[in-house]
Amino acid sequence: MKLEIGNFNVKDVVFGNKTNFKDGILTISKDEAIRFIKKDEHITAVDLEIAKPGDNTKIVPIKEAVEPRIRPDGRTIFPGVTGGVEMAGSGRVHALKGCSVLGVGMNYGSFGDGLVDMSKEGGKYTLFSELINICIVADTDEEQERFEQQKRNTAIRMATHKFAEYLGNTVKEMEPEEIENYELGPIVKRSENLNKLPSVVLVMQPQSQMEIMGYNARVYGWDMNKYIPTFMHPNEILDGSNISGSFMPSSSKWSTYDLQNFPTIRELYKEHGKSINFLGVIMSNLNVSLEQKKRSSIFVAQMAKSLGADGAIVTEEGYGNPDADYILCLRALEDVGVKTVGISNEATGRDGASQPLVSLDEKADALVSTGNVSQLIELPPADKVIGNLKSLSRDGLSGGWSYDENIGPSVREDGSIIMENNAMFCGDRIAGWSIKTMKEF
Repeated sequence: MKLEIGNFNVKDVVFGNKTNFKDGILTISKDEAIRFIKKDEHITAVDLEIAKPGDNTKIVPIKEAVEPRIRPDGRTIFPGVTGGVEMAGSGRVHALKGCSVLGVGMNYGSFGDGLVDMSKEGGKYTLFSELINICIVADTDEEQERFEQQKRNTAIRMATHKFAEYLGNTVKEMEPEEIENYELGPIVKRSENLNKLPSVVLVMQPQSQMEIMGYNARVYGWDMNKYIPTFMHPNEILDGSNISGSFMPSSSKWSTYDLQNFPTIRELYKEHGKSINFLGVIMSNLNVSLEQKKRSSIFVAQMAKSLGADGAIVTEEGYGNPDADYILCLRALEDVGVKTVGISNEATGRDGASQPLVSLDEKADALVSTGNVSQLIELPPADKVIGNLKSLSRDGLSGGWSYDENIGPSVREDGSIIMENNAMFCGDRIAGWSIKTMKEF
């Protein structure tokens, strides 16, 4: 299976009379774009805003992020979501690099929503401060969940995916500046030299714990709560087979943008044929009951062993209850002779003194931490807020609060904020972007 990603580097995004891409400038007709977004009858109000790196701007509550893309052959970029169900992972897709489409609540936030600060100070906490963000700021008619802490955010999230494809149309007929090639041959037909290298699989555990449909990550449009671990080609993930959910605390989240660009997959590709034989991806899940968690770990271990894996990288989206799935999976792989490395964030409390994961095991002895969800972050007032700053303290965002007897509210009267890292949108960069490191004392 061979995938070509044709890249167009976006130098700037501006509003203008016509939506097009020319000389590195993405121009958006705001009126036309809003008409397109409002084709969804569930979107009751919408505006578009542009936020650029270095702006003294805060964006909150963010529900989703997507890289604008299009397929020159006319196929949909998110099978089962923005179009019919068909196989992803082969052919060519065109991508607008250096920008993202953010889905932002106009008024209300929810547990899994997050914040991005575009200023120099806030910019060190999340990848999205480094991108030009095209923000869909919307309200919806989803009254049944308006005042719920846990929201599906379906209309805004789907609008984000559709609008990313809409913008991708600007480069549909153009020739890319560069083309990235991703190709893995059939596992049982690889060369003798490849087979001499250590064989490695990537095990991914997307959020899928909500038993009510609509909150979880999706694969080919299918809610992953109704899913069991499956072997996938890594190109499928890079090509839109999977999209993000709306449940996980924000710093622990894999946005759809992360999945489209999953750095750990890209690094494994770079080493394929050099230091490793990259077998592919075991797409697992996160479960509710202990029995379900054990069952998934058995599936993962059996697949890895049957594929001939010598080693596995295991990475989870989230923390807390999902730590049990994560550690059980690491243990099960080690039990069948597959050496493991784990990638996750941790929850060590504001003082850093708590047990980092809910579950631990002696065999899980090679763990990479991407950060502490409970770390306190203070940021000064912004010149501009896209969305609603009050949502951070009012609407139950993980990492925000209305009042704390020791440090007061998350949102102060002067517009400055104090919050836990939990509320930083994709702040722990668990997909492999993380720039954080450990310090010994």
